[in-house]
Formats: sequence, C-alpha cells, structure tokens
Amino acid sequence: MALKFTNREVDGVAVVALDGRIVLGEESNALREKVKGLVAEGKKKIVLNMDNVTFIDSAGLGTLVAAHHSAKSHGTALKLCHLGSKIQEVLQITKLLTVFDVYNTDAEALTSFEQ
Repeated sequence: MALKFTNREVDGVAVVALDGRIVLGEESNALREKVKGLVAEGKKKIVLNMDNVTFIDSAGLGTLVAAHHSAKSHGTALKLCHLGSKIQEVLQITKLLTVFDVYNTDAEALTSFEQ
C-alpha cells in the first residue's frame, strides 16, 4: 500500500498528513522525496502528522531521521505530531524521541513555532 500525503499550509507552516505505512521501498522513498521537495521550495517549518501511519519499520525510522537531518541542515524545523501508541513506543525504545520535536496534536506543533 502506497504512503499517501495530504498537504496544507497554516500560517507559513507546511502540515503534511501521512496515511499508510512507512516501510522499506517505495513508501520510504516517497517520504524522503516529499520532505526534500518541501525544503527545496524553501519551507522552513514542517509538521508531519502521523495520525494515520499504521506501521513503521527500521527503514522507515531511518527515513524519518534522514528527513530530520536533511531539514535541519537547510535551516528547516521538522516536527512530528499525532504519534500512535505503537510508533511512540518504537521511538521511545530507540531513543529517537530525544531527536524529534513531538507533539500530541498539529495545533500544539503549530503553536510551538511561535515560541
């Protein structure tokens, strides 16, 4: 099943809702290209809404880390929101919760840019 993206912009912040699985192959590549594209467009604030992400594997985690690193190196802030309990648990076990800015809702993530 392909990973789907729904884009919207709120006060200059690109909010991307992800729908599907972030796994090795087409899905990971699609996410990588999506973030690269937003950074190339000059977006400086990106929120990835993970509400409808059903599964993430190690390659998917690697893609998230690479996207975070790529965004940061271009002066772009990348934040995550709406992590399901499974994904939250995976990020906690791998200590990646310390790498990402994680918020419960996209509203909280958007507000965090104002601070």
